[in-house]
Amino acid sequence: MTRLDGRAALVTGASGAIGGAIAELLASLGARVFAVGRDVARLDALLQKLSKLAPAARVQSADLCDDAALQWVANTAVGDFGGVDLLVHAAGAYFAGPLESSPVETLELQLALNLRAPYLLTQRVLPVLLERRGEIVFVNSSVVLGPRATVGAYAASKAGLRALADSLRAEVNARGVRVLSVFPGRTASAMQEAVHRAESKGYRSELLLQPADVAQAIVNALALPRTAEVTEVFVRPMQAT
Repeated sequence: MTRLDGRAALVTGASGAIGGAIAELLASLGARVFAVGRDVARLDALLQKLSKLAPAARVQSADLCDDAALQWVANTAVGDFGGVDLLVHAAGAYFAGPLESSPVETLELQLALNLRAPYLLTQRVLPVLLERRGEIVFVNSSVVLGPRATVGAYAASKAGLRALADSLRAEVNARGVRVLSVFPGRTASAMQEAVHRAESKGYRSELLLQPADVAQAIVNALALPRTAEVTEVFVRPMQAT
């Protein structure tokens, strides 16, 4: 597998299952990882793993819906952490409920974290990514392929994220920056366990996509020579449910 020695990666959503798996795989390949998330306990556990894998690793709890916190993350990654070669957007919020009765606040939160935060963080870090001919990964959702009942707000935020990635790619491709959107299906995680409960379904994590599978798909796409660019990856559980 392609080594990433010396490359600096900023990973959001690192206290979640997919974000944590991405950070861990990148560190195992030699990248210097700056992992950002919301859950302090999970970040501490992740740091223990990263420290054994990479020469430089850092974790930080931050609310990316807060502009000051987001700016601090960007400044730290570009300044104190020495720059960014790979920006991975894996942070996200999910709420389900019928449009008829769901409070607008749930829409606003999902738009803020799933769309606005990636927009602003990319904007803050883009100059150094252009300078270093870096790469940007947007972890999206397979819900974009076929929104179902009760997930309209979430699907709308993720559809917007896909459009953002496509537009950004058209802007930066000629300047040497690759942009990848990843659309995982149902992935074993605390969030997916809660979704199964809400749907009155039994939760069997072994039948779902594993977080490490998503991380591997991303690294495989990024490992291609610079003569190629994977723009979208759809990955789902082998035994689709």
